[in-house]
Parts: sequence; structure tokens; C-alpha cells
Amino acid sequence: MKPLILVTNDDGYRSEGIQHLAARLATFGEVFIVAPEEERSAVSHALTVRDPVRLKKISEKIFAVHGTPADCVILAIRAVLPRRPALVVSGINHGRNLGDDIMYSGTIAGAREACYLDLPAFAVSQQTDGPEPRFELAARFASHLAERVIAAGLPDGVFLNVNVPNLSCPLGIRWTHQGLRISRSSLSECPDPRGNKFYWIGEEFRGKDVGQEEDSDYDAIENGYISITPLQRDQTSYKSLRSPLARELAASLDGI
Repeated sequence: MKPLILVTNDDGYRSEGIQHLAARLATFGEVFIVAPEEERSAVSHALTVRDPVRLKKISEKIFAVHGTPADCVILAIRAVLPRRPALVVSGINHGRNLGDDIMYSGTIAGAREACYLDLPAFAVSQQTDGPEPRFELAARFASHLAERVIAAGLPDGVFLNVNVPNLSCPLGIRWTHQGLRISRSSLSECPDPRGNKFYWIGEEFRGKDVGQEEDSDYDAIENGYISITPLQRDQTSYKSLRSPLARELAASLDGI
């Protein structure tokens, strides 16, 4: 029996990236696509809890969800797939997901939700700067990685964030740590025809050297390497548990 693989994303089930990814994974696995009906970029790990989540069957193994990437994974596991998948792959995202962007990314959230459900998972994103994105290269690498993750597994509570540079031949593969976001949120104010204000949230570049620490995800991509960053569901700062403030606050309730 072929391994069952769930594919999702945040760009929508029609996106070029997810089509390349699913086709490549189908060379060795049974692939189901359960992805948003429309683009849901930057929704992070949002769940739809105040409205019904609607599921539309597009074909035998393609389903569109009127919801977020995290919704998609939950519906796939609970209502669509014939059995638990051997792997969940989220992508291929149109644009890289590096540094602090992992907190905003719906693509990353798809893999994280799978991790919450105790399933091996990774997200894969394609750098889109420069020439036309080379989704086929990213799909080939994702398939290569998928076979190995299915065979070897991942540590408990760990999922992977993969970014592929927009090159015909990357220089290699680097295991990296999460860098710092090279941009920060900006706000543009505009008037509507009635004189009321509305706003666009965007990004502004912070500087050439931000996020470029050695062995970071940004450093790998900027130097032409595929970046693999292991992420974990436990976000506890263990160093802070041993800080002077922690010791002071744990000592006594006197004076409160």
C-alpha cells in the first residue's frame, strides 16, 4: 500500500505550487489535496470557530475548504482521509517563509497543526524573487525529503520549515536556525471617496544586515542554499525559567 500523504497550503487548492507538489509526491504516495478555496496568506494559525467551515469536493482526491490552512488539516484528518496519513506537507508556498515570518504564515500553520495532531510534517516555500519561480525544483526536493521523513520519522513535537532559493541549481542543503525578520510591519493611511480613513498594512525593509546571522535561514537562502529549519511546538523559553526574575517571583507572595 502506498503511503497516504496529505497536501495543503495557504495559496489555495488551484495554486501552481500545490499542483507541482502533489504531482511529484504522487510518484510514490497516495496524495490528497485539502486546501483553502481561496488564498489565505498570512492568516497564521487561525481557526474558524464562529462560522461553519464548508468543504467542497472538487475531485476524488481534491477538496476545497472555506477556511484556513489549520482548518484544512483538521477537516482532512477528521472528515476526508480514509486513514491517518503517513505525512503532511504544506506548500509549495509562493514566496519564502523565513525568520519571524513563520508566525504569520498560513503555510507554516498547516504543518504545525499536523504536528499538534502527532503527525510528521513539513512546510515548503519557494523564493519568488527574480526569474519565474522554479516550483518543479522545490517539488523534486520536497518529494526527496518526504520519502526520507516517512522512512525515518521526526522527533516528537518537531516539524520542518523548508525554503528553496530561486536558482536552477542550488549550491546544497543547510540545516539552519530561525533568523530575525528583515522587514517590519508598516501602515499606510488613505482616504476613501467620502473622506473616511482606511489603512493598508504592509512591510518596510529594516536593513541589509538584519536576519543574516551565520547558519540562519536567511543566510542560507541569500547564499544559494536550500534551508531546512527544525521547528518545535514547545515555545517555552527555558533560559527564562532560570532567570533572576523567575527566581524572585517564585520565592514568595509576601508583599503582594
